[in-house]
Amino acid sequence: MRKSECQGGVQLRSRVSGNCNQRTSAGTQVQQRTTIQGSKSSSSSTSSPESARKLHPRPSDKLNPKTINPFGEQSRAPSAFAAIYSKGGIPCRLVHGSVKHRLQWDCPPENLPFDPLLITLAEGLRETRHPFTFVSKEGFRELLLVQGAPEKAVPLLPRLIPVLKAALVHSDDEVFERGLNALVQISVTVGPSLNDHLKHLLTSLSKRLRDKKFKEPITSALQKLEQHGGSESLIIIKSKIPTYCSICC
Repeated sequence: MRKSECQGGVQLRSRVSGNCNQRTSAGTQVQQRTTIQGSKSSSSSTSSPESARKLHPRPSDKLNPKTINPFGEQSRAPSAFAAIYSKGGIPCRLVHGSVKHRLQWDCPPENLPFDPLLITLAEGLRETRHPFTFVSKEGFRELLLVQGAPEKAVPLLPRLIPVLKAALVHSDDEVFERGLNALVQISVTVGPSLNDHLKHLLTSLSKRLRDKKFKEPITSALQKLEQHGGSESLIIIKSKIPTYCSICC
């Protein structure tokens, strides 16, 4: 082989090798830039609190997911009573007085139909927000004081008793107290007619008697139930609450 051919072959191999080195170098630079960009994107995404929370959730998030964002607005659907009241379905409104509040009726309460107003007011006894608590409690009491209330209330007892029971089993102490007062008020109004439904309510009272702070008001309520329900009510009360002492003792 001649010297010129050898030199030409060497030069060709050098050019090919240089081109390959350039491609390799360019590919390496592209790969490095891609890796750097990916690492920046990854670090920026994981550096945000939201991303960090998703990657590493706190134990409390699983226990109480509603408190993940304590500053977020939590929508609360209105209760049935609140919705009816806001639409003007309760024919009375709260009047703020300098000493105490009172209700102002749209028309004399004796002219109002008890069905379904009395039941709606009883459902409002489970409310825990003002003014619904006052309107339902006071409205229920005043409606039962009108002339002809016994005749209007007795037919509603089968539907009214489950509503009163729901208030008596409520975990909120104030709701329970309103339910207890309402039970006494309905007993005063309908008298012995309540006896057929009394057993459905006494279990709730029996459980609450274990709480010392309710022992006195429940005992007083049972005495009034006996007073207005007669001797038959005493038999029913003793069957559910054997420790009860009759007012006749």
